Amino acid sequence: MSGAPGVLTIEDPEDPRLADYREIRDAERRRRDGTFIAEGRQVVRRLLSAGRYRVRSALVTPPALHALGDALGAAGVPTYLVRQDIVEAVVGMEFHHGCLAAGERGAEPTAEAILAETLCPRLVVLEGLGDSSNVGALFRNALAFGVGAVFLAPGTADPLYRKAIRVSSGATVAMPFARFADWPRGLERLRDAGYTVLALTPRAEAVDIGELGDGGELGNGRPLPARLALLLGTEGRGLSDEALAAADLHVRIPMAPEMDSLNVAAAGAVALHWLSRITTAQVRGAGR
Repeated sequence: MSGAPGVLTIEDPEDPRLADYREIRDAERRRRDGTFIAEGRQVVRRLLSAGRYRVRSALVTPPALHALGDALGAAGVPTYLVRQDIVEAVVGMEFHHGCLAAGERGAEPTAEAILAETLCPRLVVLEGLGDSSNVGALFRNALAFGVGAVFLAPGTADPLYRKAIRVSSGATVAMPFARFADWPRGLERLRDAGYTVLALTPRAEAVDIGELGDGGELGNGRPLPARLALLLGTEGRGLSDEALAAADLHVRIPMAPEMDSLNVAAAGAVALHWLSRITTAQVRGAGR
């Protein structure tokens, strides 16, 4: 397989063609170079299939080439075949995935461009989530429950940081996302596009999320909006007062009195699952 078109065997860890894979833990270097690193077969496969980013090259061991060779070849990705010890010498740490790909960030799309692209009735908005693991997990949840795009307020961790990509199982390289520079006024753009903003908060006065869609109405008697944007904040501080004030409705997840909150990724999964059930029920109802 090493003789196949686009596959080059490299035996020198100092080969300059492997420069993209050095210091993979250096996030600042990645941002400066306009690149990101995808790790593992499933993540690289998702990067290739989504087609949202140009892939500069792939660094693979023989078993990974066997698994991904056809996909890499079909995408025309320059592929460097190396031994396992060469991988670890290049990246500078123990590495067992046997597969890396270097992607180019390119110009980030605007919120308007993402809104024009998505036809999905569900969006997610993240405010101030500085933990890349939580950001990655929420992107994974969003992809799992049919969300069309994710919007980021200032202070939210980079979805293309390697840990976020890894935790998301590649969802961050497949899911469209855009940043709001003007916050929370950016929520007005969602509202102008026809979305109702639901702020998830543990506050007692918030509407029980289980009431949404009950009888085809929201808890306050309004018809359930066709388009919803779920707004999530940090675990400690929660959503800012400004974001809460800009939302159309506050919703909460009911739970036992021994615990008043959930990890933000877990809370997002619960809320998105419920909202996806409502959407499914509406579609079934419309088909009767």
